[in-house]
Amino acid sequence: MPKTLLEKIVFTIIMAAIMVYGMIVYNVALNTGGVTNATFAMALHEMPIMVPAAFILEFFVVEKLATRLAFRFMRPTDRPQFITYAISLMIVCVMCPVMSLIATVLFKDPSFGTWVHTFGCNFPMALCWQMFYCGPLSRAIFRLLFRRGEKQ
Repeated sequence: MPKTLLEKIVFTIIMAAIMVYGMIVYNVALNTGGVTNATFAMALHEMPIMVPAAFILEFFVVEKLATRLAFRFMRPTDRPQFITYAISLMIVCVMCPVMSLIATVLFKDPSFGTWVHTFGCNFPMALCWQMFYCGPLSRAIFRLLFRRGEKQ
C-alpha cells in the first residue's frame, strides 16, 4: 500500500478513476433503462467533473475520516487484509452520500428526495463495486507500478 506522498497521490487517482467510472456507468444505465455499448462512452462525459471531485474528497478528507472510523471497530493487531476491508467499507459509507449529492446537484433535479433516491440506488452498487472489483483492481495496478522488495 502507499507509503510516500507520491504513492498516495497515484493510488488515489487510480482508485478514484476506476470507482467513478464504474458508478457513472451504473447511473447512466439506470437513467437510460439499461446497458448498451453507448453507455460506456456516455459515462466518459462526466469523468472530467467527477474524478477530480472524488480525488479531492478522498485525498484530503475521507481517507483520514474512514481510517478513524474503521479503527473504532478494528484493532491495529488485526490482519492487515481485514483492516483494508474495514477502511474500504468506511470510505464507501462516507463517499457515497457525498458523491451522490454532487451528482444530484450537477446532473439531476436537485432536491432532498432526488438525493435520497440517488444515494439509495448507489450505495449497494458502490459497496459491491468497491469491495469486489475496484479495490482489488486498484491495489493490483498500484502493486504493478510500485514494486517493493521483490526477489530477483
